[in-house]
Amino acid sequence: MMDDYTLPFWIYLGVLTVFVVGVMKKILASHLSAAPPLVAWLGATVLVERLWAFCLPAVLLLALLGLACCLYSAARTGPPPATLTAHGKAVFITGCDSGFGKATAKHLDAMGFEVFATVLDLSGDGARELQRTCSARVTLLQVDITQPQQVQQALLDTKAKLGLKGLWGLVNNAGVCVNFGDAELSLMSNFRGCMEVNFFGTLSITKSFLPLLRQAKGRIVTISSPAGDQPFPCLAAYGASKAALNLFINTLRHELEPWGVRVSTILPSSYKTGQSSNHSYWEQQHKQLMQSLSPALLEDYGEDYVTETKELFQDHARQANTDLSPVIDSIVQALLAPQPQARYFAGPGIGLMYFIHSYCPFSISNRFLQKLFVKKTLMPRALRKQSGFDLNLHNNNNNEEEEKLK
Repeated sequence: MMDDYTLPFWIYLGVLTVFVVGVMKKILASHLSAAPPLVAWLGATVLVERLWAFCLPAVLLLALLGLACCLYSAARTGPPPATLTAHGKAVFITGCDSGFGKATAKHLDAMGFEVFATVLDLSGDGARELQRTCSARVTLLQVDITQPQQVQQALLDTKAKLGLKGLWGLVNNAGVCVNFGDAELSLMSNFRGCMEVNFFGTLSITKSFLPLLRQAKGRIVTISSPAGDQPFPCLAAYGASKAALNLFINTLRHELEPWGVRVSTILPSSYKTGQSSNHSYWEQQHKQLMQSLSPALLEDYGEDYVTETKELFQDHARQANTDLSPVIDSIVQALLAPQPQARYFAGPGIGLMYFIHSYCPFSISNRFLQKLFVKKTLMPRALRKQSGFDLNLHNNNNNEEEEKLK
């Protein structure tokens, strides 16, 4: 069906261009009758070029959308892509107490993988659920990825169980978001906490297990975030840690290609995982923030401004998707596809978000992010006061001008 609409569009565009050229020639010729015809041709060419430059973004957008529809339609109607077998392959997954990690461990176990799943607490609810529901192919390891000794012990335990066999997959899932609010209001401990887990912890695990992955010519799959590529408001600490992670993973992709190790990044949309839907967690974070702010900062921003940010984050978390299957499916594809993608957009709207960020003007992409994520209605208190002062000053000036006219 795309051909029925795409062809007339290009015909109309060509006819319009020819028509504009002809009109411009006649106009310029009538106004420049004493000038050589070359001047008229040059003027028409410049005007058409300007018109084409103005229309080109829209034309390219339509062409790209048409191509995307064709490719999507072909993918849906074509045969399912061939995948490698899970039998005999071992995968190490971090952060399996809840969320993506726990769901991935259960799914890969059901597929026949040998799974090494790390948890922070072997006696916690997540670990007990995995012990209760999974097969003997799942090995639980208590690991805090920010502790080098625990990482090394996990490596020794994994080697002992694998024997001479290498490790097929590493799924870097463990991560935290211990920050919400403007960067100026964010605690330095939040910036350091995000970096310690999301970047340095993942870096430590990846470097430690690379020899096993190179031996098996395996896969590295890392759960990152669009916040690492795009400036989401109120997520400076989390986004900065994910940006560092993304750059490391992208560099690793190039370096490990000669070794036969494939590296993929999963970019999920908003899902209910970890502490995201824990009301008491957000209240605790808010209380800690309020107690840590200096009186001067609290005066400039206002308690109502900080409270609104917390409530907006809670609302965003409540509306998050509970179906984790798009992320799990992307992880499986990254592990078993003969030619895995460098990036997987897992969830609705992520592909569109990256398209807008990459190809639309900054003003549009910036407004899109502001409207998409945290829709602030309050300005900081100091700016509200300043706006009120400016408005009063403007009104006073107008009154003075009216008095003079009288």
